[in-house]
Amino acid sequence: MGRLTILAIAIAATVGAMPRGASAERYYPWCAWYDAYSYSCGFVTRAQCLATVSGAGGVCKPNAFGPAFSDEPRRRRY
Repeated sequence: MGRLTILAIAIAATVGAMPRGASAERYYPWCAWYDAYSYSCGFVTRAQCLATVSGAGGVCKPNAFGPAFSDEPRRRRY
């Protein structure tokens, strides 16, 4: 019974460590800029960004590195 448990834990750890697909990527619309070269674009709301820069200094700006938008409608995948 112990070997089966160890095998199940090993399989679960292997599957959990596998990289996710492109659908797991997330767009964060706000960036905290500390100087011309230091920034962090990992904020969903402006309030999160402002809370982060409040003690360290810096400014919050919209993420300029966002996804490219197109005028063409997306095609449905079946």
